[in-house]
Amino acid sequence: MRKLKVTEMGRLSIEEYQYAEKLPIVVVLDNVRSLYNVGSVFRTADAFRITGIALCGITATPPHPEIHKTALGAEQSVHWQYYHNTMEAVESLRIQGYTILVVEQCEGSTMLQHFRPAAGTKYAIILGNEVYGVQQSVVDASDACLEIPQFGTKHSLNVSVTTGIVLWTLVRNLI
Repeated sequence: MRKLKVTEMGRLSIEEYQYAEKLPIVVVLDNVRSLYNVGSVFRTADAFRITGIALCGITATPPHPEIHKTALGAEQSVHWQYYHNTMEAVESLRIQGYTILVVEQCEGSTMLQHFRPAAGTKYAIILGNEVYGVQQSVVDASDACLEIPQFGTKHSLNVSVTTGIVLWTLVRNLI
């Protein structure tokens, strides 16, 4: 085996990415405070070619050096929009026909491995603040709650790690 060089990977240019077909998924960041987490979410969103990211509340927006440090330029390829609060994003996405899914530990949540995304359905995946999670009002406004099973002593995962796990799970069931 030989590692591929970047030039051998056939990656899209930013211009080609803009016109490429996207998966019908939007990641919504509900008051995420770490700019490094925001950048990591951009990079993951680019990798899976999702429709975009909604940055809400205190979540920082590009351009910013700390976002760029982990996004590595994905903040230039992935479409994003800022909302003053997360409920504005939820209302806008619902009007656009998105099914609203929060990633949180809730009564009656669906374990991620049991969730089967439906072809042709658009999904908004909401991830919360590093300390407080997704706001209860946003949970109340969602269509369903997805939960990642965990077996250790900690009650949560880093928001950017969670984004990668959730997006890969959805994408592998949609492609």
